[in-house]
Amino acid sequence: MASGPKKPPQIRTRFAGRTDVGLLRDRNEDSFLVFPEYRFAAVADGMGGHLSGDIASSLAISTLQEFYKHTVGPDRTWPFPYDNDLTEEENCVVVGVRLANQHVFSRARRSQNETGMGTTIVAIMFSPDGKQVIVGHVGDSRCYRIRDNHITQLTSDHSLVSEVTEIAPWLSEDEVNQLPSNVITRALGMAPDVVVDLLTTETRDGDIYLLCSDGLNGMLTDDEILAIAGKRDALLEQICDDLIAKANAAGGNDNTTVVVVRVEDEKADDAVEDNGATRHIPEPQAGGAIELVDQAEGEVRDEPSER
Repeated sequence: MASGPKKPPQIRTRFAGRTDVGLLRDRNEDSFLVFPEYRFAAVADGMGGHLSGDIASSLAISTLQEFYKHTVGPDRTWPFPYDNDLTEEENCVVVGVRLANQHVFSRARRSQNETGMGTTIVAIMFSPDGKQVIVGHVGDSRCYRIRDNHITQLTSDHSLVSEVTEIAPWLSEDEVNQLPSNVITRALGMAPDVVVDLLTTETRDGDIYLLCSDGLNGMLTDDEILAIAGKRDALLEQICDDLIAKANAAGGNDNTTVVVVRVEDEKADDAVEDNGATRHIPEPQAGGAIELVDQAEGEVRDEPSER
């Protein structure tokens, strides 16, 4: 009896995330969201001083969570016009980030104590078949891809250092080091609307996608990140823990947040299905304890900001 056509390999995505206050900061101004039900994750790094940084990042993350829970789907009502030149997933990422920007900007305008607050954001979403990944970002939080034991930075920092070196690549390392490293040229909350950098690319079985705040890449080189995150058989939660531990061992100068996503085919034996959302809203912290919070549900300022 002839067998039917072979079923094409199914690709799935597995997620894990961790955040840590670091060794020198009193508060954690980072937030993150892991939402497997929508094949989505995001990392936000707040700025603005006092309590404003953690308010901005947590507001951005909670806005994204509510957007995906209540807007993404067949009965959706988009808060911004739908761009027919983009795929549905690309629209989801762009619209979600623009909505988060709108909420952070509006909150900053209403409260004198929160004037000037903002946050970076990096978000990732996979197509339903897992064969494409969409990366959207504003600021200097990064997305890396690890493939075939090689690490590639998929995002370009919206920072003074990054943009000056792109415009003037002839500058020496000493000249670049004289530039202020904490000046962000684009962030959520700086203006009523924001341009979201968008990248769509094909995935491969075994790819690792890593989202992080600059507390990670500010402490570790790309090769050091690769040495930990590139371990094929490592548990994703352990990769997150090891990266944060390594950043703290290097000085822990900042809050560090890591989200790791592995793309794999359905034959993987250790895959864990999880349709809930993992969300971190920062609370006052001390020391270097890692905090992970689980939830079962799924005037215009256009000048550069300083952390």
